Amino acid sequence: MPLFAPLRVRGGAQRLRRAMHRRRRAMAAGLAVTAAALAASSAQGSTGPAGPLGPSGERGPGTGALTAAAPAAPHGRPATDLVSAPVRIADAATVRLLRPGDRVDVIASADSPAGEASRAEVVASGARVADVPQAQENSADGGALVVLSVPRTTAVKLAGAGANSRLAVTVC
Repeated sequence: MPLFAPLRVRGGAQRLRRAMHRRRRAMAAGLAVTAAALAASSAQGSTGPAGPLGPSGERGPGTGALTAAAPAAPHGRPATDLVSAPVRIADAATVRLLRPGDRVDVIASADSPAGEASRAEVVASGARVADVPQAQENSADGGALVVLSVPRTTAVKLAGAGANSRLAVTVC
């Protein structure tokens, strides 16, 4: 086999640099398009289909979507007055499973005479748990307290149901 001189490829390093430069350019273009899309979507979220938001988060007077009495909530629904409602749940072990921020349904079960089936009713649906105070060891009824963030009208229903029946929660 005859001896050959080593082969030298000219411009090999140059081609590699150009390919890397093109790849970087494509990556930069992709990032720029993503940033523009995110900026456009966040700008559309602040104006929404009903027009721009005012300085206090309210829709303008000509939009007809919301009035000054009902400022916009984060998802476009009218905001409601939320209050903290302390509720005693019959099963203390269930309350120990709850954490602030959880969503729960509150169910009232009226005490019925022996032999009759008790009737259960959903008093609050999708209530947010605001706080779970430490359980008192000397609680006579065996229940546990949980503080829910609910609309004012629901708080009234919860207070009435808590006085007349045993309350339970289900985690949403």
